[in-house]
Amino acid sequence: MDDPKQAEKQAVLRALSATVKLVGAMVDAHTEVVLHDLGRPERSIIAIENGHVSGRQAGDAILGGPAGDRGFAAIEQAMRQGGAEPALVSGYHTLSRDGRRLLSASAVFKTAAGEPFAALCLNSDRSELEAALACLQALVGRAPPPQRTAPEPPAMDEAMQDIIAQALERGGKPLARMKKADKKQAVAQMLEQGLFIVKGGVERAAEALGVSRYTVYNYLDEIRGDAREDKA
Repeated sequence: MDDPKQAEKQAVLRALSATVKLVGAMVDAHTEVVLHDLGRPERSIIAIENGHVSGRQAGDAILGGPAGDRGFAAIEQAMRQGGAEPALVSGYHTLSRDGRRLLSASAVFKTAAGEPFAALCLNSDRSELEAALACLQALVGRAPPPQRTAPEPPAMDEAMQDIIAQALERGGKPLARMKKADKKQAVAQMLEQGLFIVKGGVERAAEALGVSRYTVYNYLDEIRGDAREDKA
């Protein structure tokens, strides 16, 4: 007998895949529309339009997306909270791997039981200044600068290692001198970059910081508590 929960997920994913094509046909070529299957983060992208914006394609991993994606935090929080309502985060900025500033939005979809299983994301290249400069150069008879090509998305294991390494480097202290506040800040950076939506992310962070995974969970709870206080 088919699993009704899995059937529910697949039906919604099919509908969202059609939505990706519909939205992709209406937006301009500088706006990427991408659908992630959160059940397989190592090859999460199942539908994408205008993938040249981030240099991604179907079958790529979720961690290969723009830097600073607050959608990662929305996904991670949805994984720990109940309720079937979609989690939405919009109007925030990210950076492409080649340094372009993008305007992004994400919606995390959950089953009736509250399990997040899909994320629909938009990333829009708002580099109007570059477009204006290219137009001016064309008017005065000068060739526009060559388009930059985004590098290949890193493999999942490499991406996880990079996220951890960057979080530790940002603190500016060797591990032996890191206090609780330093380690908590590193965990906050890893959370922002999406490490904890991938299976094994907590364990890897704990190993890198020299703490237990329960300590990492405690840091995450404190980070969320701090965020709620800031909003109050």
